Amino acid sequence: MLLQPIDLGIIGAYIVIIMAAGFAMSKYASKNLDSYFLGGNKVPWYILGVANASGMFDITGTMWLVMTIFVYGLKGAFLPWVWPVFNQIFLMVFLAAWLRRSNVMTGAQWINTRFGNSLGAKLSNISVVIFALVSVIGFLAYDFRGMGKFAQIFFPWHLSANTYAMILMGVTTIYVIFGGMLSVTVTDVIQYILMTLASVLIAIVAMMHTTAAQITASVPAGWHNLFFGWKLNLDWAQQIPSLNDIIAKQGYELFTILFMMMLFKGVLLSIAGPAPNYDMQRILSTKSPKEAAKMSGFVSLVLFFPRYLMVTGIVVLGLVFFKEEIVKMGSDFDVEQVLPNVISKFLPTGLIGFALAGLLAAFMSTFTSTINAGASYVVNDLYKKYIKPGKPEKHYVRASYICSIIVVAVGIAFGFMTESVNTVTQWIVNGLWGAYVATNVLKWYWWRFNGMGYFYGMISGIAAAIVLPWMFMDRTVLWSIERNMALFPFVLAISAITAVAVSLLTEPDDIEVLKKFYRQVRPWGCWEPIRQMVLAEDASFKPNTNFKRDMVNVAVGIVWQTTLVLIPIYLVIKSFREMWISIAVLGVTSIFLKRNWYNKLEEN
Repeated sequence: MLLQPIDLGIIGAYIVIIMAAGFAMSKYASKNLDSYFLGGNKVPWYILGVANASGMFDITGTMWLVMTIFVYGLKGAFLPWVWPVFNQIFLMVFLAAWLRRSNVMTGAQWINTRFGNSLGAKLSNISVVIFALVSVIGFLAYDFRGMGKFAQIFFPWHLSANTYAMILMGVTTIYVIFGGMLSVTVTDVIQYILMTLASVLIAIVAMMHTTAAQITASVPAGWHNLFFGWKLNLDWAQQIPSLNDIIAKQGYELFTILFMMMLFKGVLLSIAGPAPNYDMQRILSTKSPKEAAKMSGFVSLVLFFPRYLMVTGIVVLGLVFFKEEIVKMGSDFDVEQVLPNVISKFLPTGLIGFALAGLLAAFMSTFTSTINAGASYVVNDLYKKYIKPGKPEKHYVRASYICSIIVVAVGIAFGFMTESVNTVTQWIVNGLWGAYVATNVLKWYWWRFNGMGYFYGMISGIAAAIVLPWMFMDRTVLWSIERNMALFPFVLAISAITAVAVSLLTEPDDIEVLKKFYRQVRPWGCWEPIRQMVLAEDASFKPNTNFKRDMVNVAVGIVWQTTLVLIPIYLVIKSFREMWISIAVLGVTSIFLKRNWYNKLEEN
């Protein structure tokens, strides 16, 4: 694609603006670690919500969503549950408030709130830091690959993808280092506005250039249907035959079984709480538990509508106008090739630069959030705690600058080697996720679970995720989301059994630590012995009895969130009857959540 000077000027102006905004925050951010990594807990919840949504609006993930809607139609709206996207509902309803009540800076520091300062707590703390760092490096390598490929497609200077990625990541790193969390938040809001406008632009272009009849003629029967039977029953033989091979390869034909597995895995991942990444950091950055809950709910509200406008716009333009090119691709179907064709063919000069600035923002917002979260674990949970304790706050802020550079450098190094180690990186990350679930469910809901159980449960799960594929499956199994899900129950069982057994075979954690945690965080679950002790000491204490209400709100919240996905899809494909039905469901569920969740949020 040949960009005109005006397009390049718009992109250049965008980069200058976000750098200036980032540097403007540097004076406040350098006061102390709390200001640097949490913004001093003074950022309004709705700003953090927009920033969090911006960080989740990565363009590589968006292209995966394009593939799911392109191939599976409306049923593709369920496939992101594999991550799961409805974890934001669990956070909104109760987990964000629980986490914020801990008053810590990182997820690893939270371990001490739950387990105290025992040997098990220290080991668990280190295991969380390792998990966080491996995840951060994996995501940075992922961003490196995606950002370079994006720039190489669109920019005119014939540089390699790696060179483009180094330039863009280097520029972004500069303002993140000096501006900290406030820099990330301010620039994320700017980038979100750009991404939203770009999404609306692409959706409008798609609606102007396609008709409902053209879309229907380009897809098989059942593509428009949200609901499904035992089997998927989508036959692309008449339109794009190679898509049938993709469906068979991905294992989605028995869609009900897949849906049940996604729901089972998604609920477990969600009740485990947020992983130690930028999502958790944004929760800890809020002013109060109530604002943490509102922020998590706001993420769904502001994320899905614009994102799915972009996704569906690209899908329908690809289906109607680029079907021949896609047929020629055969089994090498690549939705990323549709995007540059859509932009170059349908957008005029000036709007192209604007749209590309929005897509570039989608890369950079995820990247900035990841850097800041990774540095917080190294500095706060390793350097300050074990290497240089007791230093002035300015010393740790300067250490954060250096750490951010190192984290980015390691991520770039992995990005350079992505052709040979990308599978290994994803393998480690997925293995850690498999181990993460059981231990992090137990830590919230069972008083007898201790630090030693957490550590050995995590380690055994990681070992299982590494060994089982080599013993029983093809070594590439962990590259397949679908087969990874088949492995998940085995990893979960090994991790859970080990965690429970070790906890029962070792001494409970300090009772005073458990009582303080129960009073402060106020979880529901199997806490009866601790509850009785706390009530004996303080008869005015009010235990959390909201389990049933929370579960009802979660179920309604998942329906509410799903309508936020469906409405923009129905709008762009011009299925207006279904759109209005979805809007009605959104209204009813919104009223219910207002009365049964929002009005009952506690201030503490």
